[in-house]
Amino acid sequence: MTIQEILSLEKEIWKEQNLTLPEMIIRHGVTMGDLCRIARRANKDSALQTPEELQKELGNLITSSVRFCADLGFDPDVCVERSLECQRKFVRENPQT
Repeated sequence: MTIQEILSLEKEIWKEQNLTLPEMIIRHGVTMGDLCRIARRANKDSALQTPEELQKELGNLITSSVRFCADLGFDPDVCVERSLECQRKFVRENPQT
């Protein structure tokens, strides 16, 4: 699935609802909290500790991020490429020892 296909599906799901940056951060915070509970592996969170739940939360990060880029008026493809450029630069400048 391409980034643009993900964006089309997100728009289909969420219609014309555009979020503000604070609203986006709050939603990502909820997902990160769920990921933290999975990583913590506490007994009370055992229902979350499945591969399916982890896949869902990682997918939420991806699909929501694509949508949030567009909500802010950015091309998600450009955002992804900028991220990859920065990661490549970081690895070049910080080689593993």
